[in-house]
Amino acid sequence: MQDPLVTRKGFWYPVGTKHFGDEWSRHLSTHVGDVYSATCPCRPILDLLADKWSALIIGALEHGPLRFGALKARLQGVSPKVLTAALRRLESGGFLTRTVLPAVPLHVEYELTELGRGASEPLAALRNWVEANIDQFGSATER
Repeated sequence: MQDPLVTRKGFWYPVGTKHFGDEWSRHLSTHVGDVYSATCPCRPILDLLADKWSALIIGALEHGPLRFGALKARLQGVSPKVLTAALRRLESGGFLTRTVLPAVPLHVEYELTELGRGASEPLAALRNWVEANIDQFGSATER
């Protein structure tokens, strides 16, 4: 199996390596990280996955690829601007792929990567738990 990848400023690196300029440097560590540490590189990924729209996008794509319009229809209440931003962050994080299909007008399809499918399992459990316990949340659900 290939080393897991992490991203820094749009570039992908195997976990445990550090990048200087255009060259790979020595392997630093295979330590996974400590999300409670302020300097942990896991925090931006946790922030991305904990975002409401990211979690819902990943859930909507669990059953296969969808086009932008179908995603927008599935995620009631999301604006095109917010949906586009969330899709770009998820693509940049390696959780989904964006495929431009040759048609007039162009069609764009979004699909989960292996990493995205892996993230979908715990996010599905969280969504199911929230739905099952919605009556217990009280004022947290009122806006």
